[in-house]
Amino acid sequence: MTDSKTAPNPGLYLFEKFEAGVIHLDAQRNVLAMNDYARRVLPVDEKQPFGKLVTSFHPERSKPKVKFLLDEASGCPMANAVPMTMIINIPEQVLLIKVSRLGNATGETTGFALVFYDVTQVVGQEQPLVEPPARNMRLSRIPMVANQKVAFVDTRDVLSLESQAHYTRVLTREGYHFCNLSIGDLELRLDPAQFMRVHRCFIVNLQAVHELGREGSKTHVVLKGKNTQQVPVSRGVVSRLREALGLG
Repeated sequence: MTDSKTAPNPGLYLFEKFEAGVIHLDAQRNVLAMNDYARRVLPVDEKQPFGKLVTSFHPERSKPKVKFLLDEASGCPMANAVPMTMIINIPEQVLLIKVSRLGNATGETTGFALVFYDVTQVVGQEQPLVEPPARNMRLSRIPMVANQKVAFVDTRDVLSLESQAHYTRVLTREGYHFCNLSIGDLELRLDPAQFMRVHRCFIVNLQAVHELGREGSKTHVVLKGKNTQQVPVSRGVVSRLREALGLG
């Protein structure tokens, strides 16, 4: 019988179930070696990454993120004592990546250790066992990174998402959060019955729409909650949005 005081932490138990992919890079960021799990998950046979830059087997949209991650890890050792963390979306998976600088006896950079975990099931909705896995598994929670920690927000609590180049600003009733998945990645993974891309820079939760307004030829929505900023709606989306809101 397990004593309640020594019962395993649920979060720790979940973390312990993950296999870790480990990649060893040299100081020039070329791939030197990787463990068996990384070989199984990554397109090693196709990309043949050994001796090449680590970005050689990342999708084009992910390369700037990986470069940024390594640039940050390359900075002042004292300032970056905690491994740099980032979420990257690939077609069928969501990966949590951590990068840590490696140094020799004098502190000189000799390479990097890149460790990743497949967190797809953590952020994805459970699918019935009788159905084959969706190519882009729906997200029930959105991963966010702050102060080198990853937190998850339930999609039901999300009011809107705003594109910030390669990243996304997520608005909830509590305020804004940072997600380093792009708005395009999130659009593919969010339930289209709940979320709609109303503008190239905005996705809104249809349940969070408080007002639908018009000024001249421009249409906008106002969301529920304290944030009353108007969200622009592209002309080509107006009729579809009105229909989704029961106005069509």
